[in-house]
Amino acid sequence: QVQLVESGGGLVQAGTSLRLSCTASGRAFTLYPIGWFRQAPGKEREVVAAISWNGAGTYYGDSVKGRFAISRDNDKNTVYLQMNSLKPEDTAVYFCAARNAVGGNWVTSALLYDSWGQGTQVTVSS
Repeated sequence: QVQLVESGGGLVQAGTSLRLSCTASGRAFTLYPIGWFRQAPGKEREVVAAISWNGAGTYYGDSVKGRFAISRDNDKNTVYLQMNSLKPEDTAVYFCAARNAVGGNWVTSALLYDSWGQGTQVTVSS
């Protein structure tokens, strides 16, 4: 399994931007699809975005489509989540996850991911 560390969260005002980073140990990370999930208090964990192992395929949840962008830099063992036009309803703990499927495409079910980071808090004030 890879070890994942998220960073970049914080408290921001609505309409502004944040970029989250998910950095991993181990070169195997570069071969795995990665997902970003979020969980707000009292709500289920939901998929925000996901990316295939080589970045060729991406997925976005309906609530973030057109505002968020997922990308990866395999030379840096890092996946990014650029979040623009943030809304108060984006407030949540954001997690990245890796699926141990070499050369795999993105998937949306949290159950299919094998390694998780500890999460980073994003709070958007109105």
